[in-house]
Amino acid sequence: MRSSLLRSASQHLRRRGYASAAGGQPERKVAILGAAGGIGQPLALLMKLNPLVSSLSLYDIAATPGVAADVSHINSPALVKGFVGDDQLGEALEGADLVIIPAGVPRKPGMTRDDLFKINAGIVKGLCTAISKYCPNALVNMISNPVNSTVPIAAEVFKKAGTYDEKKLFGVTTLDVVRAKTFYAGKANVPVTGVNVPVVGGHAGITILPLFSQATPSSNALSHEDLKALTKRTQDGGTEVVEAKAGKGSATLSMAYAGAVFGDACLKGLNGVPDIIECSFVQSTVTDLPFFASKVRLGKNGVEEVIGLGELSAFEKEGLESLKGELMSSIEKGIKFAQEN
Repeated sequence: MRSSLLRSASQHLRRRGYASAAGGQPERKVAILGAAGGIGQPLALLMKLNPLVSSLSLYDIAATPGVAADVSHINSPALVKGFVGDDQLGEALEGADLVIIPAGVPRKPGMTRDDLFKINAGIVKGLCTAISKYCPNALVNMISNPVNSTVPIAAEVFKKAGTYDEKKLFGVTTLDVVRAKTFYAGKANVPVTGVNVPVVGGHAGITILPLFSQATPSSNALSHEDLKALTKRTQDGGTEVVEAKAGKGSATLSMAYAGAVFGDACLKGLNGVPDIIECSFVQSTVTDLPFFASKVRLGKNGVEEVIGLGELSAFEKEGLESLKGELMSSIEKGIKFAQEN
């Protein structure tokens, strides 16, 4: 039963775009910071299944040795090591090609992503300080919320350390894309595996702007009201899960999947696979905001190209203007925290 589950999971990941192992591929070390948490554990499992990962480094402030022992028993190639506590953080990071950060506290009912700021901002600052010291050339995938603020915090930390490379810092907004694809496919009655929907802006509430006018396959079956409802549901997807779990968790499993999808895209880009395009919250000139989520072409140096928005519907243009103030406020809040602490 377990072997068939492993095969099924691996087959699904390959269909989703995960590369198959190939002779002579580069060895890649992936470090997950916050690996014992609700997102970190399933993310560790999914990255262990990824044939592009040769070394998987799992770090947290507690419980990581058990998670590492558990994941290490899976019969896939990646070698797994667990690290716990501040004194082992450097070893966990040393030599990493990709660092994925789901560390922090989850949302609880009634809590917005902004409520998480005070706690998670300090965690992110400490981890990024260590990254700048032990693996300054790694790609960094930020999952810790609020992403609209934690990515600017990371950028400021790296600037202070003299290691900032705008091409190597990503806010993971893939869950917004995953949700938009799922919700669109259900409403348009099309197979979800063939759907693509760009999602731009940020990663909280109204800053999340799915571009359903650019969805493929296109559908004439959806009314303006349908598109408004799909947009609202995509924006409120996190709250939907928090409320459904009734105070006992947030979107951990779907976020882990989304994190694994984006992590895989980064690895394929590093390995020179052409035309790897995903949406991500990065330093950008697409709008007048310093950071913005849009389609990004990934390559050997991280960001190869930040892709423009394309043609927007009137509804999407309105949404774009509406999100700018809130997103800029979150960005400035992150920058201010990093500069004052």
